Amino acid sequence: MAHPVVHFEISGPDERRLADFYASLFGWSMQPVPGAGYTLVDTGAAGINGGIGRVTDARPATTFYIETDDLQAALDKVNLVGGKTVTPITELRGMATYATFEDLDGLAVGLVLGAGAGGAQPPPAPDSPAPERAGATPVDWFEVLGTQAHRSQQFYAEIFGWQLTVAESGYGMVDTGTSRGIRGGIGAGEPGPWVTVYASVADVAAALARAAELGGSRVHGPVAVDDHIQTGALRDPAGNVMGVYHHAPH
Repeated sequence: MAHPVVHFEISGPDERRLADFYASLFGWSMQPVPGAGYTLVDTGAAGINGGIGRVTDARPATTFYIETDDLQAALDKVNLVGGKTVTPITELRGMATYATFEDLDGLAVGLVLGAGAGGAQPPPAPDSPAPERAGATPVDWFEVLGTQAHRSQQFYAEIFGWQLTVAESGYGMVDTGTSRGIRGGIGAGEPGPWVTVYASVADVAAALARAAELGGSRVHGPVAVDDHIQTGALRDPAGNVMGVYHHAPH
């Protein structure tokens, strides 16, 4: 099967503070799950939705979840090629069945069982809009920056069958083989290593400045990728990295 990236997750010791931060920064809608220490995120836009979770026994992280129809088979491949299972297969009744692993650089990524294979899907956030909200901020790109681009690209391609188009810089553009979920990139270099997702914003500099006003900080950017794309990255109050970018129309 194809392995789309279908969900993002941000964690920290105070999930309510993070929910308020991202709601103020991007205008996302938040739905706390009672008693779970978890808040569902509806971006109100095309791309993928996500969640904000409370962690007390692990460092905060931003990650994404890859859909599969066989969680154990995916974990077996991860372990076979040098990765490591972190969270074994876990069922959250009525929500999702998932697992997490670390890649060759110790970067954490999630797996989630597809609905067609018996996995439940997280409930939508309240007042889910149709069409998308005006001014909504989508999450529509994922990124892995390891210590060696080619090694990371081989790891993910071997496990998930992703096709990569590698530029002269060594950065690989990922085609997951399906129109579902989002696409992304795998590379190496400063200021990584990291796993993160990117939000599409109207103004990269303004988003980074607003993040600092709300208690976060700027990691880098704005950086011009070409004549049409600017990127940057911020740290939220828990220390998680979130990417931002702007793609100007041609």
